[in-house]
Amino acid sequence: MACFMDHYSLCRAHATQFFFLLLMFSLSIVNSTACSNGNCQVLDSCAAATDCGPGLYCGNCPALGKNRPICTRGQATIPTTIIGDLPFNKYSWLVTHNSFSIVDTPALPGVQRLTFYNQEDPVTNQLRNGARGLMLDMYDFNGDIWLCHSFRGQCFNFTAFQPAINTLREVEAFLSQYPTEIVTIIIEDYVQTPKGLTSLFVRAGLDKYFFPVSKMPKKGEDWPTVTEMVQKNYRLLVFSSVASKEAEEGIAYQWRYILENESGDPGVKAGSCPHRKESQPLNSRKASLFLQNYFPTYPVEEDACKEHSTPLAEMVGTCYKAAGNLLPNFLAVNFYMRSDGGGVFDVLDKMNGQTLCGCSTVLACQSGAPFGSCKNIAVPRGSQTNNNSAGSFSGSVQFSRSASAVHSPNCMVFYSFYLPLVVFSLMSVIDKIWV
Repeated sequence: MACFMDHYSLCRAHATQFFFLLLMFSLSIVNSTACSNGNCQVLDSCAAATDCGPGLYCGNCPALGKNRPICTRGQATIPTTIIGDLPFNKYSWLVTHNSFSIVDTPALPGVQRLTFYNQEDPVTNQLRNGARGLMLDMYDFNGDIWLCHSFRGQCFNFTAFQPAINTLREVEAFLSQYPTEIVTIIIEDYVQTPKGLTSLFVRAGLDKYFFPVSKMPKKGEDWPTVTEMVQKNYRLLVFSSVASKEAEEGIAYQWRYILENESGDPGVKAGSCPHRKESQPLNSRKASLFLQNYFPTYPVEEDACKEHSTPLAEMVGTCYKAAGNLLPNFLAVNFYMRSDGGGVFDVLDKMNGQTLCGCSTVLACQSGAPFGSCKNIAVPRGSQTNNNSAGSFSGSVQFSRSASAVHSPNCMVFYSFYLPLVVFSLMSVIDKIWV
């Protein structure tokens, strides 16, 4: 920078302006990621999972044009920890669609798996993050009952995942560890082995938790309270898509007890919520549970964050009207953790708030207070799990692979080292110019 004496003041002004512009730019970067070490809340910018508070992870949503990583909810509020002792059918729960169809699950030796994936973390972690419903496709395969994502009612080696007992043992371990939790399993049932399902659940040690079919409400009545179910250890509800299994094996026929909208693309079409052909009409009151499917026919990981934003909330409203002002008890989704901030977890909080206490979110509910008596709370920006059985994120969200395509240096490192270095270097240059 060659400066002549008569232009000295102009050069100094330009250098000063350059310094302050760069300083303001640097401060804006620091300000946009000013939190770290577990202090960042929902929607705050982040550089790594360790920046975000409990129950959050660092992710982005390029499908919505949101490339900047933000802290995103990864765990559900367990509504029974806020409002307990109501009938089971008064609550809304997260269900993972094809819970077993997990990205990066090893295929059989020497086989290239050819099927779709629907989830990104193990079933145990799904449960710890607040999922209370699992959708499992069961087939006869290799002399056992397997979880398989297949077609034509037959499991192939290139569509097989693992023996079903492995996943059911995960469920048993969870129920054993958390004695107040209730889990629902919905089986797409292709098992033809006589008493195959009964034997499977006995081998997995789950029969002791079964809610007896004989005690399930048959005419749309309320279910027992969650407290009663826990006291009697009726903490596992199992439904099959095969009607004959109810009489043969004591496995409840799904559409006798559950209303259900159409799955796949018809279930995500804006403004429409048709009932599944096997189900009774959604506005029927002959069944007291309602399952809302919300996932496209062909799952795409990168699009799930977009699907779980505004369109999900709008579709819940559409199905609410189609069901005669009834909110779903089960909300089934793919890639449940992906969203542009609150996602399926915020939607569930709103549904439970409306049903359980007449509030805009379950976080405003007050145990023992009259219906409609809501706490004055700020819009929640942090994780609100209220979940003693919640999974813990130790350094990174427990996806099979990273949920964020962008990872940048820790903002505190930038603030404490890089910015002072830039300022020091610029001051040195300006001093040399001014001398």
